Amino acid sequence: MFRALQCFRSTGAVLVGASLTTVLQIRKVHMESVRKINVANFMAQPITPIETLEASNDIRVRMELMIMKIQHDFVRALEGEENFGKKFKVDRWERNEGGGGITCVIEGGDTFEKGGVNVSVVQGMLPPGAVQQMRARGKKLGDGELPFFAAGISCVIHPRNPYVPTIHFNYRYFELVEDDGSKMWWFGGGTDLTPYYYYEDDAEHFHKTLKEACDVHDKKFYPKYKKWCDDYFTITHRNETRGIGGIFFDDVDSPSLEECFQFVQTCAESVKPSYIPIVRKHKNDNYGDRERTWQLIRRGRYVEFNLIYDRGTKFGLYTPGSRVESILMSLPTLARWEYMHEPEPDTDEANLLKVTRNPVDWVSKLSS
Repeated sequence: MFRALQCFRSTGAVLVGASLTTVLQIRKVHMESVRKINVANFMAQPITPIETLEASNDIRVRMELMIMKIQHDFVRALEGEENFGKKFKVDRWERNEGGGGITCVIEGGDTFEKGGVNVSVVQGMLPPGAVQQMRARGKKLGDGELPFFAAGISCVIHPRNPYVPTIHFNYRYFELVEDDGSKMWWFGGGTDLTPYYYYEDDAEHFHKTLKEACDVHDKKFYPKYKKWCDDYFTITHRNETRGIGGIFFDDVDSPSLEECFQFVQTCAESVKPSYIPIVRKHKNDNYGDRERTWQLIRRGRYVEFNLIYDRGTKFGLYTPGSRVESILMSLPTLARWEYMHEPEPDTDEANLLKVTRNPVDWVSKLSS
């Protein structure tokens, strides 16, 4: 029987002379040997049925399992920084058009005023508006609606203390099936930091952690994706960046599917060590009305970028059956706008603006 099982595992062949019951038993053992999913490692039941996830090693399955685990680990790490035990609310939802998601939101925490860590695994027909948006990025797509699959994790955390920066990260996989049946796929994502007060050692820690993650795969990635991040997160009408950058990439489809997936997974796993030490360092720092007012003004800049320029926000709102609450989760509870506001020269607030208007060359700094 053991030899027969080995044969089945290695070849997948039907066993000559074996009963149907024996074959089914062997198949069951084989399936269990591939993957046994522990739902306790996730924030909720996955969107795809467990049986499907355990039975397949397809890229869609691997991506879903990866982002579910990243969500769980980051949420638990954030909860660990709450001084009075505040927890995330977990909302599992389904989409009539296909798929669904898991939205984890915290509001009113002692450390985190508002934040969300969202996973979505959706499929259906891509509407013309979204197709047009992709064409604008250079995608050669046919006319009309196209079948699509998308799996991703998206997170924005707005801390209460102005000395703790806001973090955003997003990692995603996308598939399109064209009229002739051919499949187009790519990955996108990134991690970026938006401080309200600039500490060079915190910025160095953050960028160094991301660089190390990139360097595992290709030493050219960090310089390339750091610049892309600075360019992408520019608030054009303000002539400044949203924060101090990080990495950003999109439409990544080479050198291979497997190598792209491994790169994205490494980047996603680098989020927690890049951010949690900074939270722990500053979450109990003293601050007053001046610091709080400045934080709210800078949050206003965050809102401007997300509503005017952000691709993810636009794509989500273009997609039929989209979860508007989850899409707009990135917006802070409170923000502020003051007419013609400019901080006093030679202040900590003015120092932040110097960095957002002239991004630091971390490529050179980390190489020296």
